[in-house]
Amino acid sequence: MSHHLQRLQTPRTLIALAAAAALPAFAQTQPVETIVITGQALATDRALKDQAAADNVVSVVRDDGIGRLPDKNTAEALQRLPGVSIERDQGEGRYVRIRGLGPDLNSVTFNGSLLPSPERDRRAVMLDVLPSSLVRSLTVSKTLLPEQDANSIGGTVDVQTVSAFDRPGRFIAADLGASYETNTERSSPNGSLLWSDRFLDGKLGLAAGFSHEVRKFGSDNVETGGAWDGDALEEFERRDYRITRERTGLALNAEYRPEAGTEYHARYLHSRFSDDEQRQAHSIEFDEAQTPGTLGEAESTRELKDRKETQTIRSLVLGTTQSFGDWKLKAEAGTSRSSEDTPLHIAKAKFEAEDSFDGVGYTGRLRPRLIAPATIDDAALYSLDKIEVEKSLVKDREHNLRLDLARGFEVAGVDTEIKFGAKASRREKTSAQTTWVLEDFDEAPFNLSDTQRSLSAFSSGRADYPWGSFGPLISAGPLNALVRGTDLGDFVDEQESRVNDFSIDEDVDAAYLQAGFDLGRSHVIAGLRHERTRMTADGTGVTDGEFAPIHARRSDSHWLPGLHLRHDLDARTTLRAAWSNSVVRPSFGQIAPGYVIDGDEASFGNPKLKPLRSANLDLGVERGLGYASVVSAYVFYKRIRDFSYQTDVAGTGAWADFDEAITWANGDKARVAGLEFAYSKALRELPAPWNGLVVGANATFSSSRADIAGSDDGASVSRAIPLPSQSKRVFNAVVGYERPDWSLRLAANYKSRYLLEVGDNTDKDQDLYVKAQTQWDLSARYSLSRDLSLGLEALNLTDQAYEVTTGRTDRNAQYETYGRTVRLSLKWVLQ
Repeated sequence: MSHHLQRLQTPRTLIALAAAAALPAFAQTQPVETIVITGQALATDRALKDQAAADNVVSVVRDDGIGRLPDKNTAEALQRLPGVSIERDQGEGRYVRIRGLGPDLNSVTFNGSLLPSPERDRRAVMLDVLPSSLVRSLTVSKTLLPEQDANSIGGTVDVQTVSAFDRPGRFIAADLGASYETNTERSSPNGSLLWSDRFLDGKLGLAAGFSHEVRKFGSDNVETGGAWDGDALEEFERRDYRITRERTGLALNAEYRPEAGTEYHARYLHSRFSDDEQRQAHSIEFDEAQTPGTLGEAESTRELKDRKETQTIRSLVLGTTQSFGDWKLKAEAGTSRSSEDTPLHIAKAKFEAEDSFDGVGYTGRLRPRLIAPATIDDAALYSLDKIEVEKSLVKDREHNLRLDLARGFEVAGVDTEIKFGAKASRREKTSAQTTWVLEDFDEAPFNLSDTQRSLSAFSSGRADYPWGSFGPLISAGPLNALVRGTDLGDFVDEQESRVNDFSIDEDVDAAYLQAGFDLGRSHVIAGLRHERTRMTADGTGVTDGEFAPIHARRSDSHWLPGLHLRHDLDARTTLRAAWSNSVVRPSFGQIAPGYVIDGDEASFGNPKLKPLRSANLDLGVERGLGYASVVSAYVFYKRIRDFSYQTDVAGTGAWADFDEAITWANGDKARVAGLEFAYSKALRELPAPWNGLVVGANATFSSSRADIAGSDDGASVSRAIPLPSQSKRVFNAVVGYERPDWSLRLAANYKSRYLLEVGDNTDKDQDLYVKAQTQWDLSARYSLSRDLSLGLEALNLTDQAYEVTTGRTDRNAQYETYGRTVRLSLKWVLQ
């Protein structure tokens, strides 16, 4: 047997070969029609083969064979994986958490190239920006090989877009649908088109995908923000949202494979996400903190926020793979740009009632419901107090160049692969904001009369609010007309405008060396990665109205060893172990160089923050159970050094005479430990009709601890907290049923209570926690013909609320509901 043939049959491929062999005989010998080979079982089987063939610990979601992921949203498709949960915004999946680590401690790549974040303060990428209809697969790397970027502690999500080499010839899929949202009773359209084909005798593959979706929805909210004094409430706010979101995506993929071992590729992604939000708010502030059911005096204000925000991500990856005898070369260049553009808009228009109202109270601590006289809804009693106008533009640009060389050879009868390479990354984050504050409307240049300033002149209709009367709504039209007729140059808020402007440059140079060894049934990868980071930051600080430029600089280097072991007990059972090290830079909001000092109060970023370093240990076992079937168990442990957190350093050092000095600091150590279980099974061995069942479940149990410090009357104190965003228990379950012409799927996702925000470093009763959440989703598909299918999705069947509490589980910080969503789609496929 030749050396190259031996390498084809190394343990690395045994499980994938066994999974293919487990296909029923008729599937291997008979032609299969389109409606047979598509569906959730096929997507699961392909994903499991990818996982089995990987050298590191990964979880994979693949499309179902007709160009669609199992969920409309890219983030929501990931939540079905073990160890993965999502954070939602307005009821929609947005950020991904991996093994209890928050979104800023994970990274997202597009075909291996880093995607930058369009948000000012964050590194986390909003995955609802990416239309899932353009995605071929999502791979979550939970352990990092030395050849991979070390910039994630939880894991790295790689987004792979459509490829012509996924299919033997021409493929076309068109999807047209609409959704209906029960909260606002509004309907929204969506559609996508995928095309791929191969040319030049199958050597050139071209693929393109386009997607557009509109989502019109709303939510109802009541929140206190944690404004409790024991069992008494100081203030609360009721909110009504009306939102329109649009997603437009374009993916292009060109690949040329003139001969075996040679490939050239160009991959492009353009995604545009706009969020048009109108928020009506009614605020109640009691003269004295009140308990439920008691009545007293309170001030009442009404506010409007009306803005449209557009986030754009563009990424281009160019590369080639070449073979030179026993050597293999891979060269790749990537450039990505993201932006968040918020044009001139009303950030806050505030109307105040001149006098307090008597007889005001509330019922319920978890969802406060207003008790008030009817006059509190009289628009004539409210007068325009202030209009805050803003515009902002955030840009995040990253360019990278990488080169990898690999060579396989035999050493003392052991198949060995040496791989080494280098990567250079250049990233720039900029933020520009201008704020204007308009007030004193009874004076020049406005000279508005009492009648002209009354809410009656700016109101339009009433909100459909589920927990009592909301009162008059504020119309954005008259306010925008007032703003347009004003010379805004006279109302610039210099402090807000300048301290939110910054520029941060981050250069990362990396090199690695790794070796892989096939030792019988074992495969070992050992290696070392070195990363050097140079950061410069420029911004503005203000001290009691006086401005000063800030320039900060920092550099650090890290040696990151790794060891990965995979041992195949048999053709279906694999043991895995990994020791890896990773490093994550603090978020941009934490290292932003601006500061504000106002008397004895201060707030400032910390450009000198150290990056977080993590040593990670993973042990696990996987067993294939046949077609689309597997069971696995993993244990993981992460020791994190220099964990960063927000703190108040007033009373210490240079801030000894301050009452408040809010900044960011490095803690000593944090840890995360957990267990991860997964089971998936296509029950084809059962007698009909049960042989169409597909079941899956996974569970993650984890715990974390971090020590934070603060100041209490000048004395340093510390306490332990769980890591923010870390749920101790995450469960996913899917029950599906498939026939050649129709399918059903019921999915449930549960995550337990988790820390959202540390309220006070010395008082745990000020911490904000998100209560446990369970969401149920149902989907169905029916094939009208060989090429045409009808799809139905019902999301958030139980109308799961988003609940945040403070101190105790019955004290509201936020309570919000979103309603249910029903989607109907018609899909046509030609291949």
